[in-house]
Amino acid sequence: MNVQAKPSITEAVPDDILLKVDNLVKYFPIKPGFLQKTTKFVKAVDGVSFFIRHGETLGLVGESGCGKTTTGRTVLRLHEPTKGSIVFEGQDLRKLKDEALRKKRKDMSIIFQDPYSSLNPRMTVGEIVGEPLLVHGLTNTQERTRRVHEVFAEVGLAPYHYRRYPHEFSGGQRQRIGIARAIISNPKLIICDEPVSALDVSIQSQILNLLKELQQKHGLTYLFIAHNLSVVKHISDRVGVMYLGKMAEITTSDELYKHPLHPYTQALLSAIPRANPEIKLDRVRLAGDVPSPINPPSGCRFHPRCPVAVDQCKVVEPEWREVRPDHFVACHLAK
Repeated sequence: MNVQAKPSITEAVPDDILLKVDNLVKYFPIKPGFLQKTTKFVKAVDGVSFFIRHGETLGLVGESGCGKTTTGRTVLRLHEPTKGSIVFEGQDLRKLKDEALRKKRKDMSIIFQDPYSSLNPRMTVGEIVGEPLLVHGLTNTQERTRRVHEVFAEVGLAPYHYRRYPHEFSGGQRQRIGIARAIISNPKLIICDEPVSALDVSIQSQILNLLKELQQKHGLTYLFIAHNLSVVKHISDRVGVMYLGKMAEITTSDELYKHPLHPYTQALLSAIPRANPEIKLDRVRLAGDVPSPINPPSGCRFHPRCPVAVDQCKVVEPEWREVRPDHFVACHLAK
């Protein structure tokens, strides 16, 4: 299996950077038949690089199946990386084993997309939220209960919710339970895997505001995965756009929404609904479907659907480069 190397965004890790991911690759083997012999690979994440500074939110957007969730889970090593480095607080997580990795995971957490299936229906809410403390060595029941009640108050839950079960709560309340579980160990980095996509619009705003309040109070750093560009704009300091396992563009939120450089980013932004019906949209419509990650196109992976592709795009993979200050893009035509 040949994995093409990808240039690093930064040669060193400055002090203000909490997480630096370099050339991250995650391939899933396909093993059909009785012998279970690997014949092909699903190239879910194929050379992704980015960094997140302390206390900021990096939004990660793209179509379904582009590798956003796999990227987030691979950063936490819930999926083992095929290749690449994941440097968190100066340590490469890929080099940590067993107990060392378990201790480091206390500083990282995740909020899952589905606020119901991510909660064990056989455990009370108090047990679910307090479980990370038990995993990381807090065996004193009274102290653990006290800490759970503290976190309940922070996320808008009442003390009497402690002994209730997940099925007794609404979707928004369940996601508050998921957030409480994520923050109870005082992590520094939280992967937010589409935490509001399963909620009503009115509840989405409440959860987003809660996440921002918790970030300001505890100095949290977020990798916020979503497909709703309006939500990402509201919460993110910087935004990365993924397409078919690769990063297409990364820059600040304001810069991306005002001056998108990659044709794929421009197409995504043109699809955002406007509140004013009198505003005429210059919609960029993409032809065809997303290619298979098992056999991605040569050259630029976006070229079969790109409205401005040239012959070079079909055969040469674009270089990941900084076109403007803190504005990275992988496109031959970007200036």
